[in-house]
Amino acid sequence: MAILVTGGSGFIGSHTCIELLNAGYEIIVLDNLSNSHVESIEQVREITGKSLIFEHVDLLDKNEVMRVFTSYSIEAVIHFAGLKAVGESVSKPLFYYHNNVAGTLVLCEVMQQFGVKNLVFSSSATVYGLTDKVPITETTPLDAINPYGRTKLMIEEILRDLWVSDNEWSISLLRYFNPIGAHESGKIGEDPNGIPNNLIPYITQVAVGKLPKLQVFGDNYETADGTGVRDYIHVVDLAKGHLKALAKVLNSKGIEAYNLGTGIGYSVLQVLHAFEQVIGVKIPFDVCDRRPGDVAISYADPSKAQSKLGWKAEKDIYEMCRDAWKWQKNNVNGFRGKVLQ
Repeated sequence: MAILVTGGSGFIGSHTCIELLNAGYEIIVLDNLSNSHVESIEQVREITGKSLIFEHVDLLDKNEVMRVFTSYSIEAVIHFAGLKAVGESVSKPLFYYHNNVAGTLVLCEVMQQFGVKNLVFSSSATVYGLTDKVPITETTPLDAINPYGRTKLMIEEILRDLWVSDNEWSISLLRYFNPIGAHESGKIGEDPNGIPNNLIPYITQVAVGKLPKLQVFGDNYETADGTGVRDYIHVVDLAKGHLKALAKVLNSKGIEAYNLGTGIGYSVLQVLHAFEQVIGVKIPFDVCDRRPGDVAISYADPSKAQSKLGWKAEKDIYEMCRDAWKWQKNNVNGFRGKVLQ
C-alpha cells in the first residue's frame, strides 16, 4: 500500500517525501510541475537512496487522477498541490479558486470512488486572517482575508462536510506558520520564481548577490524593534509533522486541525541578524512601507499537535538560517544552479 503525495515536488512536499521514504513508506508523487521542478524528485531519490514513483499529472484532469488510483494500491493521501502566492491570488482570484478548490474536489471525488478515506491536508495559518491575539490556537476564529487563504479555508470546510457525510473518513488539517530552511544536505530547498515573497529566500538571494538589498516592510509596529514578528519553522520539522499526522489518520477516524509552528515569535530584524551571525556577512536592507494586511505579531500555540500527534518542532532559528544558506550557496540559480567558488 502506497502513500500518494500531491504536489510532492514542491518545497514542503519534497522534504516530506524524504521523511516518508526514510520511514519506510512507498510513495507516489503526483505533480503538474506548475510551480516546482522535477529535479527535486531526483534529489529526493539521491538523498534517500530509495525509489519513488513520479506521475506528471494535473489534479484538474480527473481521468488522469483516476488512472493513478487504478494503477496503484493507495492507502492514504498527503495533499500539498495548490497555488500559493498571496499577491498573485489577489490579482488572479478565479485562477486560484479554480485550481485549488476544484483540484481538491476532483481528488476527493476520486478518493471516495476508490474507497481511500485517509487524508492529510496542507492548510495554512492564513485561515486565521488578521488576528493579533497570540498565541494562535486552533479555536481562534477563522477569517481569511485574501483569495489564497480563502481557498485553504474553503477546502477545510469542504473536508468537514465530507466527514459529516461519511464518518469513515480520517482527515488532518495542518495549519502551517512560516516554513523556512532546507534539507541539511543542501540538495533541496525553497526555489521561488522571481523575487521571493518570503523573508528567508529574499535574504539568501541578497547574500548570494542575486538581489541588491532586502526590503523590510515596516519598522513602526508595536514590537521590540518595530518589525513584524512571525513564527518560523524549519521545513524538516514541518515534514516530520506530516508523518505524525499520517500515522494519526491511518489509525483513527475523524477530522482535526493542528497548528504546526514553534510557538516562538522572531522579528524580521532578529531573523536577519541570526542569518548574519550564521554566514558572517552583513546584509544590506531598506525599510519601506508596511504591506496591507500585515499584523504586528503572529505565532502559534502548537500544544495540540504535541499532545495529540506527539510532534514538536526541534530546530532553532540558527539551524533554519544555516540550512537555508547551504541550499542557496550550493544552488545559486535554484535546482539548475552552480556551487559558489
